[in-house]
Amino acid sequence: MTDALPGLEPGAESRTAPARPVASSRRAAGYEIEDELRAAGAVHIAGVDEVGRGAWAGPAVVCAAVTTFGPPPELPGRGKRTVRLTDSKLLGPAQREAFAAVLPDWLTCHAYGETGPEEIDEVGMTEALRRAACRALEALPLRPDVVLLDGAHDFLGRPWRVRCEVKADQRSVSVAAASVLAKVHRDRLMAEIGEEHPAYGFAANAGYPSPVHQQALAEMGPTPHHRLSWSYLDDLPQWRHLRKHRDPLAGSGQMTLL
Repeated sequence: MTDALPGLEPGAESRTAPARPVASSRRAAGYEIEDELRAAGAVHIAGVDEVGRGAWAGPAVVCAAVTTFGPPPELPGRGKRTVRLTDSKLLGPAQREAFAAVLPDWLTCHAYGETGPEEIDEVGMTEALRRAACRALEALPLRPDVVLLDGAHDFLGRPWRVRCEVKADQRSVSVAAASVLAKVHRDRLMAEIGEEHPAYGFAANAGYPSPVHQQALAEMGPTPHHRLSWSYLDDLPQWRHLRKHRDPLAGSGQMTLL
């Protein structure tokens, strides 16, 4: 395949994509995008999604998932309804855990990549996410022909062939699986961190700015798991001196502590 692989353009139409049944729920992920890419020549398609971008503490986690292209697992719902695989944000905690228990055996393969607070502070979130995504993709036992990203921005770039799609986590089985696995994996990490720092409520808020988290920050300051380049420290006079600032004129990764 060349870099001009058809179907990489968002919304590209395929003349030969095999037909699949339409999902019974608008929120249920399907194979619409993957079918376009497969018809264009892609064999291995890695759905990639991240979690933790907006948190104040903890790592950002990226999952790369390659599906079997078979019917995705479903969960029993109320009455005769079934719960279909979709964006992790549209699932409850118990549903995410249940999907995370069955997805690894159903997927062809999956892998995680992480970027911690120090790296995020050093290089910025976009570059940190790129590194985490590369770690996840390089940890796969196969090299994907195409990487399918959720959103309109390609934060990954070369040498990967990338297809960006808005709401891919609701439209693509591959990305939905990555979304669920990344969320559950990070929630478990934050629960472990929360055992070290119980006052911050990390098990419940996953490092996002809940009232409990904000109160603990104001009283005790940031932990080693907090991102110190973020502006929330400007609102904490007692701890403002800890904020880190990247120097845009300096070499990549250089920091100043003001």
